[in-house]
Amino acid sequence: MSAADGQKIAMLGAGYYSANTVGAKNVIDKVGDLVVDAVAKMPRPADGQPFAIADFGAADGGTSMDMMRRVVGAIRATEPRRAISITYTDLPHNDFSTLFRLSQGLLGNPTEVPLAETPDLYIFGSGTSFYRQIVPDNSLSLGFSATAMHWISKRPCMIADHVQAVGASAAERELFRAQGLRDWETILIARARELRPGGRLALANFCVDEAGRYLGHTTEVDMFDSFARHWRDLLRAGRISQAEYANATFQQFYKTPDEFAAPFADPDSSVSRAGLTLETMFTMVTPCPYAEAFRVHRDAAAFAKAYVPTLRSWSETVFANALETSRPASDRSAIVDDLYGAYEAEVARAPEGHRMDYVHCVTEIVKS
Repeated sequence: MSAADGQKIAMLGAGYYSANTVGAKNVIDKVGDLVVDAVAKMPRPADGQPFAIADFGAADGGTSMDMMRRVVGAIRATEPRRAISITYTDLPHNDFSTLFRLSQGLLGNPTEVPLAETPDLYIFGSGTSFYRQIVPDNSLSLGFSATAMHWISKRPCMIADHVQAVGASAAERELFRAQGLRDWETILIARARELRPGGRLALANFCVDEAGRYLGHTTEVDMFDSFARHWRDLLRAGRISQAEYANATFQQFYKTPDEFAAPFADPDSSVSRAGLTLETMFTMVTPCPYAEAFRVHRDAAAFAKAYVPTLRSWSETVFANALETSRPASDRSAIVDDLYGAYEAEVARAPEGHRMDYVHCVTEIVKS
């Protein structure tokens, strides 16, 4: 998913992402029953074939590790000798080192048996975008992805006076929407080739739900508006240029449930012809754990100090890579630190309404 226009998409490494994204893990835990039930619905692979799993856009793998333990347990409960493979996929510059250390028990909870020590379980990493086919035709039993497929394959334009499509002009947003819909079809066609007959996809994607809510926009305080305002303050202060301001356009689009469902509703669509059927779809809101904790402890400074790193874990590279490479590294680092420092100060000063609730559209898709 490395962008044609050069934007580099990455989560912060060295375990920072999973350590600071409790909410993302909560989302995966909430859909765990659906994923385990999907396993139970599948026909068994042919004798001698592994039960192949893929986690698309896995980052460092920490947020889905517990769910993978459940899935492996569910398979082994009925097929104790079936070989199982898990392919963790992400972009080439992803922190695969941390992913492998987590799976091997070199990081994380020391009291748990490492996932990689499960007999006849084989773990792989693929630095290939989910906009391409990653595993061979008719080989995948279960495809999973959470909080990843809102990243689109390229930015169709720069947003002139905001940082994300939710705050773009109508014309800009329509360009992002068209790109997002094309990309959704591309993702589904690649997965259709990979899935064996009877195989399933369980996906939890960011969305704009039926009430108009989306990530960081469930109260009167809008997270992306806050990002844009603090980034604009740096422009007004002369710290960044107009080009650098616009270059911090997030390569993202949040689809509605109707937009997720559209390829399946048309029997003549390429997705339907590829054999994919939408079996289940619903939206859900997962409360921001940091804001929920603040409701109890009421320490605004502590809330800000805990909350802003979860925003930084997935957004920092967008702002850092928006800056001219001719700047000294220390200057780029200082600008980014000041951006998040200003955000943290705002939250500490006026914490009410700040919360990054996760808003997802959950889909279960089967290949006939």
